[in-house]
Formats: sequence, structure tokens, C-alpha cells
Amino acid sequence: MGRGGGKFKRNRGGGRGGRGGGNRDDRGGHRPYQTFPEVVKENEKFENYYNDLLDLPEEERKEFWAALKRELPNSFRFCGSKGHALNVKRLLETRYIPEITRITHDGVLVDAPKPVPWYPDSLAWWMTTPKNVIRKFPPFSAFQKFLVSETSVGNISRQEVVSMIPPLLMDLRPGMIALDLCAAPGSKAAQLLEMIHRGEEARIRQVVQSFGGSVKTEDEQEDEAARLEADPSDDGRATGMLIANDADYKRSHMLIHQLKRLSSPNMIVTNHDATMYPPIRVANPEDPSKPKYLKFDRILADVPCSGDGTMRKNVNIWKDWSPGNALGLHLTQVRILVRALQMLKPGGRVVYSTCSMNPIENEAVIAAAIDRCGGPKTIEIVDCSDQLPLLKRKPGLKKWTVIGKTGRVWNSWQEVQDRTKLEEGSAAATAPSRLVESMFPLAEGGESSDLPLERCMRVYAHQQDTGGFFITALVKKAEFKARPEDAPKKLQTTLPATNGAVNGAEPGSPTKRKLEEVELEEPEVKKRKVSEEPAAAVAVLAPEVETAAEPVPAVQPESAAEVKASEPSTEAPKAETTLDASTTTTEPTNGTAASDPTTPKPAPQQPQPEKKKKQQGPYEEPFKFLSPDNDVIKSVTSFYKISPRFPTDRYMVRNALGEPAKAIYYTSALVRDILALNEGRGVKFIHGGVKMYVKQDSPSAEVCRWRIQSEGMPILHGYVGADRVVVLRSKETLRKLLVEMFPKIANGEWARLDEIGERVRDVGMGCCVLRVEPDGTDPDFAEHMALPLWKSFHSLNLMLPKEDRSAMLLRIFNDTTPLINMGLKKDEEKKEEEENGGDEVETKEEDEVMVDADADAEAEAQDEVKVSEAEAAVV
Repeated sequence: MGRGGGKFKRNRGGGRGGRGGGNRDDRGGHRPYQTFPEVVKENEKFENYYNDLLDLPEEERKEFWAALKRELPNSFRFCGSKGHALNVKRLLETRYIPEITRITHDGVLVDAPKPVPWYPDSLAWWMTTPKNVIRKFPPFSAFQKFLVSETSVGNISRQEVVSMIPPLLMDLRPGMIALDLCAAPGSKAAQLLEMIHRGEEARIRQVVQSFGGSVKTEDEQEDEAARLEADPSDDGRATGMLIANDADYKRSHMLIHQLKRLSSPNMIVTNHDATMYPPIRVANPEDPSKPKYLKFDRILADVPCSGDGTMRKNVNIWKDWSPGNALGLHLTQVRILVRALQMLKPGGRVVYSTCSMNPIENEAVIAAAIDRCGGPKTIEIVDCSDQLPLLKRKPGLKKWTVIGKTGRVWNSWQEVQDRTKLEEGSAAATAPSRLVESMFPLAEGGESSDLPLERCMRVYAHQQDTGGFFITALVKKAEFKARPEDAPKKLQTTLPATNGAVNGAEPGSPTKRKLEEVELEEPEVKKRKVSEEPAAAVAVLAPEVETAAEPVPAVQPESAAEVKASEPSTEAPKAETTLDASTTTTEPTNGTAASDPTTPKPAPQQPQPEKKKKQQGPYEEPFKFLSPDNDVIKSVTSFYKISPRFPTDRYMVRNALGEPAKAIYYTSALVRDILALNEGRGVKFIHGGVKMYVKQDSPSAEVCRWRIQSEGMPILHGYVGADRVVVLRSKETLRKLLVEMFPKIANGEWARLDEIGERVRDVGMGCCVLRVEPDGTDPDFAEHMALPLWKSFHSLNLMLPKEDRSAMLLRIFNDTTPLINMGLKKDEEKKEEEENGGDEVETKEEDEVMVDADADAEAEAQDEVKVSEAEAAVV
């Protein structure tokens, strides 16, 4: 079962399995409605296994099982920048909670939503109110509309409470470089991205103020995160970066949808098997001729797992659970964690997590990865007991048993070996093929037998009414060369982080250089045949019954032939192949001995032209960066009078020609360098940057044909010249712009727009910045915003999708008024005028421009709705 339950996907590094709960109607309504029998929440094997394993006191054991059988509370998190999240949270506290707390059901006050006590700044909330109560009372209905509306625009993330824990243990700070190896659908990645941008808005405001921009608020002046020392370079802009990866191509696009809402130029999305994540080249200022590879400050490995901690929401696990579910995933999880530790900087931190309670997927993985990476002298388990002090938890396990596919209980690896020896040579020998040594607790007296696994963190359902989860933080103390899975332990090599000597080799010696080339520059995993079909990668998943044991495949074979040999085969044996790539020989399959001198030698083959490598997966347009001297960039900079403080060397397009066609994106400097340096090197980038400008038909040659996109506006608006800025302070004026699409400003109608009327009358045509700066007298209207506003000959348009308009109306005005399309209304008036013999007084060109502009926003909104629906089906 993958992350989230259901049948698990056999891919490495991101597949999280299907949604539990049986089949469901598709959203198009093409299938008839079906009802399914309720799943019985009982499973004797499951209950016996965890009763023996956890050894809870009798009373606590009853609480544990009772919690697993209850429905999971609804939970959500306010996201985005801290200031924005706090504003949205305040609405919940002041508008909705007071009404809900007055509701009584059966004579008892209902439980209102409450903040999760251990989550910082009370930004995470949950509610245990039954669904029948929610449906019955209007205040809950209003609250539900608020949740749906704010989720659709990205201000709220519907996220299970325990899944919020791993990012909080990352200790991720501004300026750091982070990797989320198995990121879809993206809730945890969004948390990480928020941490990278913490305090950025306030820092930029502080910098913009220094060259005549807007002034900081008192809250921002007091906010410690606003200090430039937190991320001092690049004029206060965040210099850190998040790479979010997932092995499943479709799920990676759900990930893009989730993260795009945060409008971060410091984010890249990749599509790779996490066990073989490729090295990423970065600039080497010390020696440009020598390649240098990216090392991460923080890595999150929230790996695919059997998901038995999610039984409260994926009820099918009750009937589908088997003790063997965890066995097939163990080696994959170890490989992901080892790869994460390889890519980490010394002193960096990896957080490993699963939604499983099984130690084979948890403590056993931690111990195996540490063992392969040099032991406790190289990798340390972090004691996180002082973090999130209000979070109830249990320590990691140090002893456990392993249950094979047939249900047999094994207490140690020695038992498995003894049985194999006992039946050696017997025709009926049946060694358990899925079992490997690393699944078992560390043997007493061994090199790592005193590993402090109790520092691992286990969260159970009954402790605070959540799902089950496992989290461990690891710190890398020194570089190392990971030992392959099936190699003797004596081959383990550690690279000292201080003196550079390896097994007596001096710094700069051939031995030292060779190890550096393998580990620091081209990791061993590079030597494997990297497949974009990860389903074939898990070699240990094949047998459904325990049959003759096979050698465990190495995580990093020396050749593609080795990979092939390690994969399970459903075909009859054809040939024996040696695994030494330099002396590979194959036995003939036709029964003729290879050494028979009478066998005619085959004619020498003619050299074949090299075949063009087939594109793996769907085609992705390349990322091409534009020169600051590009004519389009120069014209845009001139039209909007963008400050020279804003970097113009980070604009990019996504097409092979490298010329602006439909959209121009903006990235951070580090993202730019990584995308440019790794072009054509096998790294599958599928998203990066923020859409900054969109091509737009303009009413005249003097008007810039590139309008500022809404997601790029928060980044750019502080640098736009005053000629293209309209300042709005009136709440009611904003309401008019939100409700009315294409309000007319010709023939004196600009006066209807109150304070901004004269300004929009006089400002030049084209796109401009609507800077919303509340005066602070209305608590519901306190959020500073910058929105794109398009002016044409006779009307205006706030360039926002309808769902954004509706969400803003509900949030600021508690208003569900339907939007009024003044353009359509005007068309109806024209048609009526023509029928009455009147003349057209408006130019058709303006209507086309405005409709095109709004159509672009609407198309983007529709795309996001489709992805959101697909995401909901998975989450």
C-alpha cells in the first residue's frame, strides 16, 4: 500500500498508492452511483501483531484501538507568508468561530474548530464535529464555504495533522537549499517553501523603502524575520531554494499546482526515481573547468510505505492489511534514505518519515541506512525531544519481530540463516525470499548495537486523535562512500571531513581523488541504468509466496547488465551472464557449446548507426534564459519603469527557440544557474520559476504587449515606477472592482470609482499595478496587496480569475454577490441599440483586448480547477 493506503504502487521515490475506500464516482458523473458495504474494522492478524509489538498497558491499548476505529478529525493549515496567513486565520477566529460556538445539538454545545496546540503560531486547526451536524446548521455551512474558497486560492491547505510534523523538524531557515525527494501531492513541500521565504516580504519592503518605496508597518519592523541578516544578499529576496521531486509524472503536476500558489521563484520540480536521484551540477567559482555538484542543507524523505497509520481515513486497510505488506518496500526505503544522505552536506539534516507503524519500514530502515553510510561516527540520530514540546509521542523501538509472507514469526536473522542451513540440499527447502538481514533488530554486541533508536519519534492515533506516523531526524557528520547492499562491511569507506585522508591516503592522492569522483561528483547511483519506468525497479516485490531465496540485489551495480540481472523475471532462464562488464560472456541458448570448433563463426556485423535515444516520458519544453539586452526585456523594463535594482538577468522562456512567445518567467539566481548548467544532462526538470509576464493584444503601438501576471505581481510591484501604479485605500472601491468585470470609465463614468477615478482616467493604457494599501481602521480590510489592472480605451479590468475574485469578496467583505460582467452587459446594450437603429459608439478593438485578457486568466483558473479535482481524488 502506498502513502495514503490502497494498493501500493511499485515505483520508487514518490508513488503513494491509490485512494482507499473502494471505487468512487468520477466527477463527470459518467458512472452510476454505487453503494458499497461498510468495511468491518477488524483484522485479527493486524491487532495481534501490534498488540505484541507495541506492548501498551491494557488501558492504553483499548484507547489505541478505539482511536483507530474512529473517523479522523478534519484538519487544515493556514499557509502562504506569515502575515497573510495570520490575516486569514484572524477571519476564522472573529467571523466564524463565534457563530459556531453558539450552536447546540441535542442540548449540548458543539465542538468548534480548535488550533492544534503544538503547531507554531496556531496556524494549524482541526475539528471533530460530526458531518450530520455540519450539514444541519447554517454557521457550519458558511464556514465550509470559507474553507473551500480559501483552499481553492491556496490560502488554506487541507492536510492531516501528523503529516505537518516532518517539515517542522527540518530546522529549515532562509538561505538554505532543500530537497523533498517524494513530494507529491505537495503539502509538506509547501511548508518547506514557506520556511525558505520566511520574512522575505518584510525584508524586501525594507530594501524598497531605502530607494523611495513604501514604508514598513510596525508589525514588520518588530518581526525578527524581517531583519536583513536572516538572508542578507540579493536585496532581501530569498536566496534559498527547494527542489521538489516525485517519481510519478502525473502526480508531479499535482505537485506543481500545489506549489504554484505560493508564487516562488526559488522552487524547481523534478521527476525522478528517488533511489537514483541524479547529481545536479552547480557553478564552481574556484575552478570553472572542474565540475561541482549540489549538496543540500536539508532533505525530506517522506517515503512510500504500506500506510497502516492511515487506517482512519483509508478504511480498506482493515481488510487488506497483511504482515508482508511492509517487506517489499523495506529495501526501496533504505535506498532512498541512503541516497538522501549521500546528497547532504556535512552538518546537514535529513528527516525521514512514513505513515506506517511497522518497524521494518521505520527503525529498521534507519539502522540499515546508518550502517551502510559509515555508522554512528558518520550519521547521528538527532534527539528531537525538546522540539514541539506539546506534541505527545513515543520513543522509537529497539526490539521487534519480523513476520514473513506466510505468517511465520522470525525473531532474528540468525534464525533465518539456521533454517536455511538445516534445509540446505533438501528439495523442499523454502527460505523466505523477502527477508533480508537489515529488517531485523541490530544484533547485540555488534558495531551499531547501541544505536539510539529511541530518539526516533512515533505518534499513535490515541495520543492526540490523529493518524499514525513515524519521524526521525538525522545529521551527517562527515562525508562517506556508501557500502552497497550486498557488499561485506569491511568495504565501508568514510571520507573524513577534516584532513581529507582516506585509509592512509594523503589529500590529493589518486585514492583520495578516485573516491571524491565517485561520491562527491558522480555518485555510484549514476552507474545504474536510470529508468523512467520506476515500476520495474523494485526487485524484491515479485514473490507472493516464500520460495527459494535469491541474493539481494546491490543498490548500486557496476553496469546496466547488473541491473538487469537483479530484476525479477517471469520468463524461463535464457543465459548465464557474468556481472563483470569487462568480461561479459553469454551461454548460447540453442544447445550448442560455445567452444565447439565445428560451430561456424558468425559473420562480422557491420557497424550500425547510433540510434537516437528515445525521449523518456512526456516531452518537456526546455528552459531558456533571456539576455537583459533582449528587445522584449528592454521594452518591458522601459514601459513599467522598473527600478534598476530589480535583476533583469533571471527572465526565462520555455521553448526551444529561446524567444518570448506567450509567457516570460522569473527565477532566483540559484535556480537560473541550476537550470542553465544542467541542460541536456539527464535531469528531468518539469517546472521552475514564476510566470511574470503574459503576452497581450494591445489597443495601440504605444502600449506594452506584455502584461504583468497576477502570480508575478507580489515579486515585481515594489520595483514598478510610479507612472504605472494606482493606489487604492477605500474598501468599497475595491469591492466595485471585484464585483464588476470591465467597469466603464469613458464619458465621465470614471467618477464612479471614487478615490482612484481621476488616476485611472489619466494613467496610460495597458497594464498597471493596483496597490491596495488599507488605512488600518477596518480589521477586515488590513491586508496589503498588489494586483494587475488593465486599462483600455473605455473600461478597466482587474486581471484576476473569477475564483480569486469570489474568494477575496468572501474574505474581505463576507459577500457572495455574483460577479457582474460589464462587458457582456455592454454587448447586450449595443445589440439593443443596433436593433433600435442606433450607432455603435464603442470600438470593437477594446472589447477583444479585454475579453482576451480575461480569457487568459479564466483558462488558467480552469486548468487549476482540473488539477485540483485530480488532486482531491488522490489526497
